[in-house]
Amino acid sequence: MVGIMVAVLAAAMMFPAMLDAAHGAQESATAFFLSSILGMFVGSATALANRGPVDSITPRTAFVLTVGAWLGLAVCAALPMRLSGEGLDWTDAIFESISGLTTTGATVITGLDGRPDGLLLWRALLQWIGGIGIIVTAMAFWPMLGIGGMQLFQLESGDKSDKVLPRATQIAASISLIYALLTIACFFAYMAIGMDWFAALAHAMTTLSTGGFSTSDNSMGAFLPLGGDIVATAFIILASLPFGLFILAARGKPVSLFRDAQVRGFAAVIVTASLLLTLMLMASGTLEGGTALRQASFNAVSIITGTGFASADYGAWGPAFEAAFFIFMFIGGCAGSTTCSVKIFRYQIAGTAMRRYLAKLMRPNAVIPMRYNGRIVEETALHSVMGFFFVFFAVYAISAAVLSALGLDTVTALSGAATSLTNTGPGLGPVIGPAGTFQPLSDPAKWVLTFNMFIGRLEVLAVLVFLSPRFWRG
Repeated sequence: MVGIMVAVLAAAMMFPAMLDAAHGAQESATAFFLSSILGMFVGSATALANRGPVDSITPRTAFVLTVGAWLGLAVCAALPMRLSGEGLDWTDAIFESISGLTTTGATVITGLDGRPDGLLLWRALLQWIGGIGIIVTAMAFWPMLGIGGMQLFQLESGDKSDKVLPRATQIAASISLIYALLTIACFFAYMAIGMDWFAALAHAMTTLSTGGFSTSDNSMGAFLPLGGDIVATAFIILASLPFGLFILAARGKPVSLFRDAQVRGFAAVIVTASLLLTLMLMASGTLEGGTALRQASFNAVSIITGTGFASADYGAWGPAFEAAFFIFMFIGGCAGSTTCSVKIFRYQIAGTAMRRYLAKLMRPNAVIPMRYNGRIVEETALHSVMGFFFVFFAVYAISAAVLSALGLDTVTALSGAATSLTNTGPGLGPVIGPAGTFQPLSDPAKWVLTFNMFIGRLEVLAVLVFLSPRFWRG
């Protein structure tokens, strides 16, 4: 299965190869063409060597499949970047490919406006593929494995069997159609405001994936006069909602979207954050009126959802704004969407658990069941959520300390660890802030951030389980 995925990804390299060939970027076109041939050969050979019927996936093999697939795809995706003649060594190529597939949006490439179109298209394609990949993973595999409380979103109530593959196929088919339709709608919306077809296509893919890669060093700020930020905000919000509810809406249950506790919580967060930033911008005299609301809402939604687009250097707005955006990195969108970070439902579960704890302090003998979305929350799900919080923030603290030990200043180390683990994209400060890139960092620092991006996208616990010696015994 991993071999098939690698072969399909390698076949997709033909699109940037043809685009670069048409535009005369022969070195880049050749790199994509050769990488495509090599990737299809290795992927096909792997698939053929292990061919046979796959009727079911056990929890053990589900861990191997998800971690192995994302790692194999990242290495395959890095090959054309390394060979493209754009000055990327293996560290930079792996960093960029994992940033793309995990829809992080952190980049080591400067001068995007002058880079070959094939390379820019490949970065957008990686994020688009990573966006749909994480939805399928989150809806088909994580509930079965109970990763971070995801068993709350088990599509087949009480189904703990190992026959997850047919369900994953059905989920992937439904999601793919919705995902493609939303991407097409976003593309035409960008075209309608005046973007050229290439910029519209690239940004449609990175918007729906909440990835944040752009075709310009100025990110969405380059398209601010056209209203690109307004279109992006609308589609980022759509991509941040649970795709499972889109499936229910398509089946005649649109009210499910508005009754969901996650959706209501997410809406409350982005409205509150947008209004708060707007008031702060107006009170500080930085921006006024509609401009303040527009800048605040776009950048707040972009960072909260982990998209990473920027329409301004919000790091220059002042320390209070940097603190706000630092907090935004740890929020995230809804489970079952293309967003990343901690996600809304975990905060809601933790808040419910805290309220129950305080209530039991006053009435120790009371039986107070926990409910979420109208259902009883099992203790195992609560423990999974709390375990996720502990491991997530422990990894964050360790990685921030390591980055600081590698010579990064405090702001860069703290925000770099945060933005990579939450798959947000831009950090804070003059180096990795919205106006900078990750290129100036040392190779060891880039590898720490690369590891953070990888485990952050796979909900941290999946990779740590995979790396545990006990996992491989028996």
